[in-house]
Amino acid sequence: MRSLLGISLAVIMALPAAMGQDAKPDKPGIPEDLLSDEHVREELAVNEFTAPSIAKIFESLEALAPIPMLKSPRDTVTKMPSNRADLAVELGFLIADGFLIVQAGELTKVETMAADLTKYGKGLGVGEKVNRHAASLLESAHKKDVPTLKKELAATQKDVELELVSLRDPDVAHLISLGGWIRALQVSSGAVETQFSEERAKQVMREDIADYYSQVVSGLEPKISERANYVAMRDLLAGLSHEMVTDGNPATKERMVEIHKQAEKLVELALTRHE
Repeated sequence: MRSLLGISLAVIMALPAAMGQDAKPDKPGIPEDLLSDEHVREELAVNEFTAPSIAKIFESLEALAPIPMLKSPRDTVTKMPSNRADLAVELGFLIADGFLIVQAGELTKVETMAADLTKYGKGLGVGEKVNRHAASLLESAHKKDVPTLKKELAATQKDVELELVSLRDPDVAHLISLGGWIRALQVSSGAVETQFSEERAKQVMREDIADYYSQVVSGLEPKISERANYVAMRDLLAGLSHEMVTDGNPATKERMVEIHKQAEKLVELALTRHE
């Protein structure tokens, strides 16, 4: 008869194989349509620093164009946040606002936006790369070159992400993307609420994206994830993921009104600074 100790050891040794991936939570998978081609082609590939592209987020909403940003204006930055996580989220909002400005044809606002991008890049320690993109944004705005403006905004996020590899700071990469998506959700859900159709609503009701960011927030380092606003954001995102399910559950205006309310709360929470 095998001893109790021998049996216990055998069971313990077998646990990792039996549990497989359940022994350690998998990293959340990025929705494929939000992954930029460069991440697949280049050496960086898809790793802990890779985050959904804000440019791709807006491409997924092209069917809603134009998205009116005037109904959800944001105040000009007057004071920089001192906290690195706050810098990252607000940089994501800035990049998203860049796409909204370009889409709305309000190119006179590019100069202010480029200046703010430069400040935030410097605050995150990636100022040199952001400066180059800011200069190109100004030149493209002067030429009214909309395709290049969009390209430079996308490249800004990607180059910051690449720079963060050397700084070993993946949380910042994810927070930039999170900020961009929250801003996009705020304005797009508001646009669909105003001009509702089930087809338009389906462009916004992406439970896979809400679920992805819910997992991202949960996986941030504790000094960020345990902040009260991030705990509330995680719970809100989990609820949004459920609210956005469309299989066998028609997209209605009432549901879109609720999603827009939740998006507004997400904006408030995301922009709550830690001083």
